[in-house]
Amino acid sequence: MSSAISTDLLDRFAAIVGDKYALRSEADLAPHLIENRGLYHGSSPLLLKPGSVEEVSDIMKLATESGTAIVPQTGNTGLVGGQTPRAGKSDIILSLERMNRIRDVDPVANVLVADGGAILADVQKAAEAHGRLFPLSLGSEGSCRIGGNLSTNAGGTAVLAYGNMRQLCLGLEVVLPTGEIWDGLRRLKKDNTGYDLRDLFIGAEGTLGIITGAVLKLFPQPLGHHVAFAGLNSVEDALGLFNLAASLCGTSLTGFELMPRFGVEITTRHIDGVRDPLDAAYPWYVLIDISTSDSAETAERMMNAVLEQGFEAGLVLDAAIASSVAQQKAIWHMRESMSDAQKPEGGSIKHDVSVPVSKIPHFIAEAEEAVMAAMPGARICAFGHMGDGNIHYNISQPIGADKAAFIARWREMNHIVHGLVLAHGGSISAEHGIGQLKRDELAAIRPAIEIELMRRIKRAFDPAGIMNPGKVVSLDP
Repeated sequence: MSSAISTDLLDRFAAIVGDKYALRSEADLAPHLIENRGLYHGSSPLLLKPGSVEEVSDIMKLATESGTAIVPQTGNTGLVGGQTPRAGKSDIILSLERMNRIRDVDPVANVLVADGGAILADVQKAAEAHGRLFPLSLGSEGSCRIGGNLSTNAGGTAVLAYGNMRQLCLGLEVVLPTGEIWDGLRRLKKDNTGYDLRDLFIGAEGTLGIITGAVLKLFPQPLGHHVAFAGLNSVEDALGLFNLAASLCGTSLTGFELMPRFGVEITTRHIDGVRDPLDAAYPWYVLIDISTSDSAETAERMMNAVLEQGFEAGLVLDAAIASSVAQQKAIWHMRESMSDAQKPEGGSIKHDVSVPVSKIPHFIAEAEEAVMAAMPGARICAFGHMGDGNIHYNISQPIGADKAAFIARWREMNHIVHGLVLAHGGSISAEHGIGQLKRDELAAIRPAIEIELMRRIKRAFDPAGIMNPGKVVSLDP
């Protein structure tokens, strides 16, 4: 355990933001000490809510001077413990909750400038008010914040057409561990002036600095939008339908989500307002999302062509096309609620992985065989963004099993699933990040020189080792 921080030092930190925004009570701190899945329970004597970049800078200067660890936190929606303070330590939490402004919207240049604490849904609304689209869409968009989205290089449901946060960001404002402020809020699509510092901070999970502002890319609002839900016999058929849809729609194919029957069953069972759009049950389903820039007629024509040719090829067994915006949202709500629907089913061991799109059927089949051999009765919910190869391979406990005993096998199941992912040339973290959960595994699977380069970067930006310690990469060889 690290030594406790003195009251005098806590008072100095609190004075930077004012007592109103320096939380010390157990009740105030409690929601910030645990992550969404309950896997990590941290400790902290103080949570600071700065209201400006200058206050963030002053906090970091004092942290460097005193050797105090700082854990940045935005919406606290992360799933790998990257935003959770360490247990038994005296990490101070720095929340960007108050820094939530939309600084500027330029619809001509198609850019929006926001604070790091701006809520994703508010960014989407601000873009929409100017006739523009910010395409990042997540199930947690009502509470997650831009700084966290960038720090984890969030993906979401529209990566197929628009890319992840790395592709949606032009510039950053970052406070370094030393308290220095880097103003990189550039609005340029082309800028080849030296090293791309922006890309170092995106995906770094707050280990190199605190993202306090960002220039985000906007896009024209689609004039045509159609969503369909189709029943299929196999993952191979889903891959065939995806290839067909991609050929017919090109960049207008904005979403292609894969879901198993088990996922649909538990979502309709546990999530209010969700219903199966199809009358009969099928082994697999896909959600197809098409957006066009010219007209609704074009989107409708594309969707009809995809489904008609899918039926003719024997890939589609049944399908329903949403006839209203409400129905479109309902179908997406089913998909976005699938992870939450697993909670009432008992313990769930999660995997956020990616494999080459062409390998998805092989991976899912091999993983099911291996998991079921190790844990008979396990219920597999493999779903996700088929268009970009990101599969959330989640395992629900066998019916009647002991939850604690099931969760105790988390690492064992990870080893099985991740081994197959790596065998197919995939990644053990597609969009959730590394955090605490996968830090040691990352070090074990990546080449030694790659991990050493990460450590060199960490030491260069954070020589005192105070910036979100214990996350992503350990400084100890």
